[in-house]
Amino acid sequence: MEALSVLVLLGTGLVAGVLFAVAVSVMPALIAMPPDRYVITHKLLGRRYDRIMPFIVVGATVIDVVLAVRATGGARLLFAAAALCMVGVAVVSQTRNVPINNRVKRTDPDAIGSDWHDPRGQWRDWHLVRTGFAVAGCTLSATAVVLS
Repeated sequence: MEALSVLVLLGTGLVAGVLFAVAVSVMPALIAMPPDRYVITHKLLGRRYDRIMPFIVVGATVIDVVLAVRATGGARLLFAAAALCMVGVAVVSQTRNVPINNRVKRTDPDAIGSDWHDPRGQWRDWHLVRTGFAVAGCTLSATAVVLS
């Protein structure tokens, strides 16, 4: 139980921390860039992030579920709620942010015209939703660990 507690805190903490950093630092910088530089930078940022973050989110979710099954009382409920929050991160990511990422990846930065639909505002809004889920999930997991 102790090892799983450490792993769930590591996983949910990484997800919340990375998403928070993107929200307060990376996204404002991307929004400030001209469209062509934004597309180039977005492609560079996603190269490794897109491969590793889904595994961390799913891993933290699974561990929260396992801990919810093993825990008792209030901790059980908190671990279950944390797992639901992490599912929220995954659902928003896969149904909202990832499709936008894929569209940006297909964009030729040298061919952006005046009719280009800038996805940054929409991406940011959905990113803030998943960041909220991640921070809530991390907080719930941490509280459950203290109670268990």
